[in-house]
Order: sequence, then structure tokens, then C-alpha cells
Amino acid sequence: QVQLVESGGGLVQTGGSLRLSCAASGSTFSISTMGWYRQRQAPGNQREWVAFINSGTNANYADSVKGRFTISRDNTKNTVYLQMDSLKPEDTATYYCYCNTYVKPYWGQGTQVTVSS
Repeated sequence: QVQLVESGGGLVQTGGSLRLSCAASGSTFSISTMGWYRQRQAPGNQREWVAFINSGTNANYADSVKGRFTISRDNTKNTVYLQMDSLKPEDTATYYCYCNTYVKPYWGQGTQVTVSS
């Protein structure tokens, strides 16, 4: 079992920055990739992949956040970060951390990010 706890969400103005953190505990030895999804509030909106990083430094980003968001990982702390810069109102969503393991993926509870215009 792996537990994921996100932090760092909040309210920010357009153009501002936030850094999300996600700390893993439990069977962290089994974790391979870690990353983030987001889900906007409107009914019917599906969860949207944002970024992921492998156990090293190889990262991938959705086109909608490329150049503005940076994912990083501290394996000594079993923590993944999402630095979000130049935030836009359309980035408003609940952000979910996830990780893949040998057995199955795990999800955090989510942290709310609100970008005011």
C-alpha cells in the first residue's frame, strides 16, 4: 500500500505561481513513475493528465502546461513537486497526485487550485 498526501494548493491571481507537493508513504520502494492529473469543476469534466516523471529526471507534460509547469522529484523524501508558473484561470481545478507501482496505481485526495482573473 502507498499513501499520497498533497499540499500547496490555494488561491492565486492570474500570472501568479504555486508549488504543489505530494508526499508518499508506505511501500514507497515499489513506486516507479509519479505525476499529476487535474479535474475542473464543471459537470462532465474528466480528469486531465498534467505531467509525470520517472524515477530519474525524465518528465513529460501536457501541451496545455508545457513551458509553465515544472515537475520534479526528491526520491530521498519520496516527494513529487509541481511548480506552476504563469497561472491562468483555466488552470483552476482540483489537482491529484498519483504514482504507479508494481501492483497498481495510487491516488491522493486532491488539492484545490483556484486562479482568479
